Amino acid sequence: MLVGIGLMPHGNPVLDPPDDETKKLAEVLRDIGREFSGVDAYVLISPHNVRISDHLGVIIAQHLISWLGFEGVELPGEWETDRELAEEIHNAWKESGIPAVDLHFASRSGRYSRWPLTWGELIPLQFLEKKPLVLLTPARGLSRETLIKAGEVLGEVLERNEKKIALIVSADHGHAHDENGPYGYAKESEEYDRLIMELINENRLEELPSIPDELIEEALPDSYWQMLIMLGAMHRVPVKLVKSAYACQTYFGMAGALWVRE
Repeated sequence: MLVGIGLMPHGNPVLDPPDDETKKLAEVLRDIGREFSGVDAYVLISPHNVRISDHLGVIIAQHLISWLGFEGVELPGEWETDRELAEEIHNAWKESGIPAVDLHFASRSGRYSRWPLTWGELIPLQFLEKKPLVLLTPARGLSRETLIKAGEVLGEVLERNEKKIALIVSADHGHAHDENGPYGYAKESEEYDRLIMELINENRLEELPSIPDELIEEALPDSYWQMLIMLGAMHRVPVKLVKSAYACQTYFGMAGALWVRE
């Protein structure tokens, strides 16, 4: 059963908030952790793990190991994959015609079945009690319709499962908020972030697929594709927004939002 959805950023500022805006965001992330403290497993979609342009990734490796922090911030730890759930998701996607691959490394099971985690997963996980999880990766080369369908199938899989499961969507938004940042300044980053927060707060996420390609390309988000999967899951399990927050402490925008099932 899908108990709820957490949209969580993966920027270092939420770990040690430097301003009031980021402190409010970090509190929402702690609320997500408290809300989901009783679940049996997480499904975590991250844009910063394995990158496959035209296939969704399902990590089947048994052990998930901290490997790559961001800007020198290391977050050690080890998590376990819920392999039964991971295989169920992969099989359901394949049977539904969704391009997906099951991913292993070194060994199919046992001590050498290990997979690296990055800041895209590690930062959200700092706010969540340690549970088994399934790591999924989005694909930017797939159509919006395919990503939404993938989310619908995912929602069906999670809803029929006897376990209590939370869907975690790791996402930062526009990456061109600061002319001194690595991507410079583009007004589209502000426009995209403002629109995303309006769609979240006004219960208008059905408008996600209509965001123009040009706006996405100029805004430089790493949130859009996994949010389409999230939207598909919402088609299968009605949820309501509990709280949200936004902060832009550096060159990228960060948002947190908690939805629970109605």
